[in-house]
Amino acid sequence: MLRFLLILALAVFLPQVSANDGFEALSVTTNPDGSQEYSVTLQVLAIMTALSFIPAAVIMMTSFTRIIVVLAILRQAIGLQQSPSNQILVGMSLFLTFFIMAPIFSKIHDEAVQPYLNEEMTSVQALHAAKEPIKKFMLSQTRIKDLETFAKIAGYDKLDSPEDTPFVVIIPAFVTSELQTAFIIGFMFFIPFLIVDLVVASVLMAMGMMMLSPMIVSLPFKIMLFVLVDGWSLVMGTLARSFGLGV
Repeated sequence: MLRFLLILALAVFLPQVSANDGFEALSVTTNPDGSQEYSVTLQVLAIMTALSFIPAAVIMMTSFTRIIVVLAILRQAIGLQQSPSNQILVGMSLFLTFFIMAPIFSKIHDEAVQPYLNEEMTSVQALHAAKEPIKKFMLSQTRIKDLETFAKIAGYDKLDSPEDTPFVVIIPAFVTSELQTAFIIGFMFFIPFLIVDLVVASVLMAMGMMMLSPMIVSLPFKIMLFVLVDGWSLVMGTLARSFGLGV
C-alpha cells in the first residue's frame, strides 16, 4: 500500500519519463537474495518525507529529552523564570546532544552511510545497518522494567533478549526511562537550592520579616552558590557521564 501511494504521488507531481530514455524513474528491483532496491527517485521521495520526522527523532531517540528536562528543572530550582531563556536551554541541549551522540553518529557514518555511497550495500541494507547503533544506544539507557511493560502492552511476551525487541516497543520504553532518569537527576540538583530557601525562610521568620518574600532574598544566595561550585560545568559533566561518557 505504501509503495502504491509513493508511486501514485510521483506519477502525479513529477513529469513522466519516456521509456525510450533508458531510465526508469519509478521502479523496484528485486535482488538475488530476495531483498528489494528502490529507484533513486523513490529513495529521494522517502528521504524528503523522512526529513519531517527528524525533529521528533532527535527529541525521542537521543539524549535530548533527558538534558532539556534536567536543565528546565534546574532553572526552576534556582528560581529564575526566564533566564536562561528557552532558546538558550534548547540550544545547549541540542549541542550537548551532538557531543554525546557523536560516537553513535560516527558509527552510523562508517557502517551505513559510507558503504551505501560507495555502492557496497543497498539502501535497505544501509537502513538496517544504521538502525543497529541507535538501537544499541537506546537499549543501554532503557530500564528493563519499562521495556517489559511496553512489550507486554504490544503483545511481545516471549522475547529471547532485549536486542530482539522491535523499535515500536523500544522508543516509548526509552522515552519513559529518560524521563525517569531526568527527574532523578533533577531532584538531586533541586535539594541544595531547597535547603537555601528553607534557611532563608527560617531566618526571615525569626526576624519577624513576614512581608518580605523569601524568594527575593534567597535568589542571590542560590546564584552565588551555583557559581561558587562551578555549577554549569558540574551539570554538563553529570549529564554527559550519565550516558556512560568518561566512565
